[in-house]
Amino acid sequence: MNAQINQLARKLGPGLITGAADDDPSGIATYSQAGSQFRFGLVWTLCLTTPLMIGIQMLSARIGWVTRQGLAANIAKVCPRWLTLSLVLLLVVANTINIAADLGAMGEACRLLGGGHVAPYIIGLGLLSMAGQVFFSYEGTVSILKWLTLALFSYVAVILSVNVPWKHVTIESLQPWAYLPKGISLSDYAEIVVAVLGTTISPYLFFWQASQEVEDNARRPEAAALHDNPEYAAEHLARIKQDTVIGMLFSNGIALCIVLATAVTLNTHGVTNILTAAQAAEALKPIAGEFAFVLFALGIVGTGMLAVPVLAGSAAFAVSEVFGWKAGLSHGFHEARGFYAIIIAATALGTIMGSREVDPIRALLWSAVINGVISVPIMFVMMKIGQSETIMGDFIIAARHRFLGWAATGVMALAVGFMLVSSF
Repeated sequence: MNAQINQLARKLGPGLITGAADDDPSGIATYSQAGSQFRFGLVWTLCLTTPLMIGIQMLSARIGWVTRQGLAANIAKVCPRWLTLSLVLLLVVANTINIAADLGAMGEACRLLGGGHVAPYIIGLGLLSMAGQVFFSYEGTVSILKWLTLALFSYVAVILSVNVPWKHVTIESLQPWAYLPKGISLSDYAEIVVAVLGTTISPYLFFWQASQEVEDNARRPEAAALHDNPEYAAEHLARIKQDTVIGMLFSNGIALCIVLATAVTLNTHGVTNILTAAQAAEALKPIAGEFAFVLFALGIVGTGMLAVPVLAGSAAFAVSEVFGWKAGLSHGFHEARGFYAIIIAATALGTIMGSREVDPIRALLWSAVINGVISVPIMFVMMKIGQSETIMGDFIIAARHRFLGWAATGVMALAVGFMLVSSF
């Protein structure tokens, strides 16, 4: 049994880390708002996004592993230079804003746990994240990120510490329209649906998983025989599928725990206006007790320490690939200075913005708008790449993956269209 668990742990990597990074403090705030305001009425969105996440993230991983190039490098093959640069620039801006929001939430959670001022916590966490990426080896970084995924189990523990009425969860999930809170318009409901979709399917996750598969591929000498050894290819594409499916199920399973935990505690006691993850943790304390409060707050810090490197790293991979710089956590600082410069710059700017008490809600709004603007064209191009024999050779995506990918693209296009119309 232990041998099987160890073997599975070795197989899991980019997919697991990507899925866990999706539940960052910004995502926790969105799921907390969904649960506290709408009770169980948004559980269906997590059921909808799970197969869509699996489909689009599996495509990201497949592109990276088959081509041995990151997503930005592949986008550059099929898009005009100006469009590629614009998408990458917007990705960097959105990621930096998201880093600021995440560090702000982490600092606030630390203040709730330890007291004092928020700014020193934010600066310390930002420097720690930066140092970890620059000075640790590839193996060390991946190992730490894997261990940090365990922080998400704090939300499982929160669920176990409260009483969840599973019958009502099922009924309200199947008939959400019948249980809309009084005073909530259809427009308000649609906005939170868009927010859940936007925080669940995010562009930075596409770039990160593709680039991590490239790094994983590069560290396997036998991978050069990919196109000449169908059995080897099938084995590792199956590994990618297993890794991605487990990672995305884990991600949305934790999101479900957060929605349920805030629904049965905050919503039941009339707390329906949660704007930040730290505010959700603080509101839990008098309702669910010290244990649930501490677990929720620790989860914010742990997931943030996982998400910030992914946000900074995905931006660095994208920029480096577009400009042809050497990139990868397996390279030392002196080998890939441009790559690490982007990591340092994005993390430093995010730290400065977070420590200057930037409004987290406004930051998340702008991040969501920018991510929305770039997610649909990126997903569209990814689908074209996945179906291109010129790029993918014998490993173009199968019909079922095409269906999931185009479905995800269509759903996001509708969500983004609504978001833009309602925002302006």
